[in-house]
Amino acid sequence: MANTSAAPMSWPPGWRSKLAPPVIKPAMTPIHVDVAIVGAGTAGMGAYRAARAHTDSVLLIEGGTYGTTCARVGCMPSKLLIAAAEAAHQAQHTEPFGVQVQGVTVDGAAVMARVQRERDRFVGFVLETIDAIPQANRLAAKVNFQDANTLVTAQGQLVHARRIVIATGSMSVLPPVLKGLSARLLSNENVFDLTTLPTSLAVFGPGVVGMELAQAMSRLGVKVKVFGVGGGIAAIQDPAIRDYANQTFNDEFYLDASAEVKSVQESATGVEVHYRHSDGTWQTESFDYVLAATGRAPDIAALGLENTGLTLDEGGVPVFDRTTLQCGNSPIFIAGDASNDAPLLHEAADQGRIAGENAGRYPDVQPGLRRTPLAVVFTDPQVASVGLDLKQLEQHFKGRFEVGLVSFEDQGRSRVMLRNKGILKVYGEQGSGLFLGAEMFGPAAEHIGHLLAWAAQQRMTVSAMLDMPFYHPVIEEGLRTALRDLNHKLHIGPEPIARCMDCGPGA
Repeated sequence: MANTSAAPMSWPPGWRSKLAPPVIKPAMTPIHVDVAIVGAGTAGMGAYRAARAHTDSVLLIEGGTYGTTCARVGCMPSKLLIAAAEAAHQAQHTEPFGVQVQGVTVDGAAVMARVQRERDRFVGFVLETIDAIPQANRLAAKVNFQDANTLVTAQGQLVHARRIVIATGSMSVLPPVLKGLSARLLSNENVFDLTTLPTSLAVFGPGVVGMELAQAMSRLGVKVKVFGVGGGIAAIQDPAIRDYANQTFNDEFYLDASAEVKSVQESATGVEVHYRHSDGTWQTESFDYVLAATGRAPDIAALGLENTGLTLDEGGVPVFDRTTLQCGNSPIFIAGDASNDAPLLHEAADQGRIAGENAGRYPDVQPGLRRTPLAVVFTDPQVASVGLDLKQLEQHFKGRFEVGLVSFEDQGRSRVMLRNKGILKVYGEQGSGLFLGAEMFGPAAEHIGHLLAWAAQQRMTVSAMLDMPFYHPVIEEGLRTALRDLNHKLHIGPEPIARCMDCGPGA
């Protein structure tokens, strides 16, 4: 065996003197703070502001791009694309009103340029907020837990924190059938960076993001097909409402919420999808891109949570109290999408504030205000859910609730505007008449949803809601019809009068 410790005889004389002396890097100075917040998104920034009300020793840590998911790749750019789609759709469907519009075209490059221009403007507002935070209170680094009170950066710098808030957000989940794709794979992380609209798009995942973007693209002239698993559509819980939505969307573009897809293969020019068509035949179809909208999961895998001693659920998320956001009895709190509780911006803001306040004043941990659940999907018709859903009602109020119903197909103002598609169901408790929740697929759901959420949070009865003013003619009169139906089924109000003329015709 060769003597590997000896210098090779072929090396020139004096070779030892040419070796550079070892460089010994000085240890990085540890950081000591009262509160460290991991993640500078909506929840993280809310936590920072709340914690600073109790201590100046707060460090906001961000290992990725500033700008928040909502502003960069979520709420705002998607609504910009939807707004363009609504304009195109309205311009192309004026004939029923007796209005003739000729030669409507969609300039895909101009559409995307506005999306990006306005998106960057929204991101700029967020960056201004970040820039206003003192540099001493910010750290740009990826970190993981060394223990429950210590974070370590990739460069080895230690952050010792008396309390820590986890606000790392979420990340896209990619199903196995799409994992072989690369250049032709889109997600909400990069779809808004397209320089123009594609000619065709296969959307995987008919959830909230998938349905919003699929319909927007379709209305902008893109050939769209949507493939799902399990039958879910836009997070709708009620089977009758989901069936109604399925038919309505299929009138515009192909949607199979329980699709069989055998393969998805990328080529130099596109993506070939081999699937069973809803007519039962197997087909292979080519698309410019695939959009993966198959859900998001908490971005916590790299945090080393196993080093904290916290109890983790089956998804690896720390078990926490929803009212305080405290993880067990530890000085660690969790907020926003990282908690996998309610991945919505207004929920992330609330959770960040609660977690930040409790981290700032720890050990004085107090429950914070968790508002009535409210979710909106910006398709057309829109989807809204408020309060308890059907699954929760069956679990907590089984045999003790009733359902009021209205169809918007014959509702006056909706017919006037040719937006008369949809269903609203409202739920109330037997005996008390308490309003419990609602689900809607229909016009103006974003506005009706707010009215219902306010009523639920104020713990109003259905009768009290019916005492509120309703103008004529407005879409909200459909809500009154549903509430009257519910009140009658609760044995509180009279049977609704068909074609109630004191409400106005078509109310």
